[in-house]
Amino acid sequence: MKLTHHILLAVLLFGTANCNSQNNKNMQKETNPLLCDIESGMCEMPGNENDSLGANNFKLIEKPIKVIYYTDPICSSCWGIEPQLRKLKLEYGNSIEIEYRMGGLLPDWSYNSGGISKPSDVAHHWDEVSAYYDMPIDGDVWLEDPLSSSYPPSIAFKAAQMQDKDKAIVFLREVREMVFLQKKNITKWEYLEAAAKKAGLNAGQFKTDYEGRAKELFNEDLKLGKELGVRGFPTLFFTGKSGKTEKVYGSKPYASYEQAILSLEPNAEKKSYPKDLTAVFAKYPSLTAREFSELTGTPRNEAEKVLNDRAVKGELEKTTTKNGSIWRKKN
Repeated sequence: MKLTHHILLAVLLFGTANCNSQNNKNMQKETNPLLCDIESGMCEMPGNENDSLGANNFKLIEKPIKVIYYTDPICSSCWGIEPQLRKLKLEYGNSIEIEYRMGGLLPDWSYNSGGISKPSDVAHHWDEVSAYYDMPIDGDVWLEDPLSSSYPPSIAFKAAQMQDKDKAIVFLREVREMVFLQKKNITKWEYLEAAAKKAGLNAGQFKTDYEGRAKELFNEDLKLGKELGVRGFPTLFFTGKSGKTEKVYGSKPYASYEQAILSLEPNAEKKSYPKDLTAVFAKYPSLTAREFSELTGTPRNEAEKVLNDRAVKGELEKTTTKNGSIWRKKN
């Protein structure tokens, strides 16, 4: 794959990765506004220049900090921060309220930029991303049943959100596992409906909302994203009740998200939680080895052995892809 392929795809489907190859110095000289900026470490999209969250976007909530999280169902960098985000919810769930917003990563394929003109150009890149984040991703979906857009699953998420915010997050996890691990084209209704049912949503209402107001809500997310200056994904805005905002842009270590909270609320309670295997799987029914390591403090080189041992004993179900595995709690 040509260098330009990697550069553009780092923005399109790798989100806001650090772009830390040895060719970074050459990237800096390019004029394409989508390219990674070496000094800032950002992979920017054009058109969004406003970095201010604005007081009107912070609604009064009971918790000290509101988080607006801009993401996309096929954003591989967003899949890469699942371990950090899940831990953040366990440790600081009493202090933060996370509002999920959809960013519209892939409108369609009606363009030809940087040598990227068709879905098959993405396949090898996703395989590389999988190794970078230590999260299983099988890029062959772009060869076997490629997606035409990320808009249908994004609208579907808004439909899920209309019913139940917590179940919508479960739905989002389901469609991500479908596309990243199961190589399923999540633009297809059969998969969206299956994920909705698995998340415990009312399938009939889900379909009505998907075909109705959910698209309007998705467009509102896109509009707000432009107003907030969202230039890539993941982007998380942490805002305290004083109106002060901290932004974490791109895939970052856990400490970066924690620091954003503590800078706004120094006395935020860091809650302890049970870190044994049974407890974490009770909270999150599916975990990768990277996630299990992050949540339990198990060294990464030991995490997979622990999970495999439990799978052999019949306590967990293991699904293996060419780029890693995921373990699920058995019903």
